[in-house]
Amino acid sequence: MRRRTFLAATGAGTLLAAAGPAASASAAAPAGVPAGFAGRRDVLVVAPGDSVQAAVDAVPAGVASTILIRPGTYRGQVVIPADRPFLTLVGLGRRRSDVVIVDDRANGTPNPATGGTWGTSGSASVTISANDVTARNLTFANDFDEAAHPEISGHQAVAVLTRGDRLRFEDVAFLANQDTLYVNSPAAATISRAYFRNCYVEGDVDFIFGRGTAVFDRCHVHSLNRHLGYVTAASTDIGNPHGQLFTHCRLTGDAPAGTVHLGRPWHPSNDPNAIGQTIIRNSYLGAHVRVDAPWSDFGTWPWTGARYGEWRNTGPGAAINPNRPQLTSPDGYDPRTFLAGADAWNPCNP
Repeated sequence: MRRRTFLAATGAGTLLAAAGPAASASAAAPAGVPAGFAGRRDVLVVAPGDSVQAAVDAVPAGVASTILIRPGTYRGQVVIPADRPFLTLVGLGRRRSDVVIVDDRANGTPNPATGGTWGTSGSASVTISANDVTARNLTFANDFDEAAHPEISGHQAVAVLTRGDRLRFEDVAFLANQDTLYVNSPAAATISRAYFRNCYVEGDVDFIFGRGTAVFDRCHVHSLNRHLGYVTAASTDIGNPHGQLFTHCRLTGDAPAGTVHLGRPWHPSNDPNAIGQTIIRNSYLGAHVRVDAPWSDFGTWPWTGARYGEWRNTGPGAAINPNRPQLTSPDGYDPRTFLAGADAWNPCNP
C-alpha cells in the first residue's frame, strides 16, 4: 500500500493511501493500524510530535473520517467543529492511558486574545460541537494545577465539553478536578445525547454537569479527596424528559466517608427551567457518598425541585431514607429509552 505524508508542515499526521482506488482489504496495514483501515482515504494516523487539532482540521468536512492516534501525550486544546461530523478518534495503545490528549487552562486562566479569562467553556481541553463523533481507547485530561496557581480563583477546568448529538465514548477516561466533563447542548431547547460505556470519570466538584442527555453504562466514577464534593450538577431543561442516567456503574472515592454528594441542581444564570435530572440505578456507591443526604441544594435552589432518583443501588453509600427518592419502577430509565429520540438512535451494545 502506498502512503504519503499529509500536510506535513502542520503536523497533521499521515494519510493512509494516496489518491486513486482504495487498496484491497487484504493489503497490509502499517504497524499499529487495525486491520480494515488499510487503503482508506479518510483515515489519518497521528504520532507523537503531530498535532491532533491539525488532523481534525485536515479531514474533509462532512465526510466520515477516522483519526488513529499512536501512544503518547498530545498537549494543546482540540476543537471538533460542527462541520466535522462522523469523526472517530481511536487510541492505538494497549490501554486507554497510553494515549492522552491534555491541556491545562482553567476558568480563571488569562486569555491573551481577549484580555479576560477563558471561562469554564473556554477552559475545555477538548470541545466537541459536531454530531456523530466517536472516541475509543484514550484519555482526555485537564491537568490545571490549583495549588501551583494561587492567583487564579476560577478553578473550573474542563477536560471535555460536548455540544454535539449522538456522541459515543467507549473505554475513555476523563481526568480533571472541578468540572471535568461538561455534557451540554447548543441551546437550552436543543437535546444533545451522549453515550458513555466502560468509561472512567474522575474529579471533585460538579465533575459531571450540564444540560445534555448523558447515559453512563458500566462506568467507573471516582471522587477525588475534596471536602464536600459533588459528583453531578445536571441542568436539564424542563422540556427534556431525559437528563443523566448512571446504570450498572461503580462510584468510588478517595474522599473521607460521608463527605460527597451525588449531585446538586445547577441553574445556569438562575434559569428556572433548568430542572436537572440525575438517575442512579443498579450501581455500587462507595462509603464516600453521604448516606443521610446524598443530594444537596445549589445556592437558593433546593435539591427537592430537581428530578433525582435511585433504584436498587448497593454498597456502603447506598440506603433508602426520606432524603433519597426511589423510582417506583425502573421502566423507562434505561439507556435505549434515554437515547432513542425521534431518530431511534441506539448506540448500546447488547
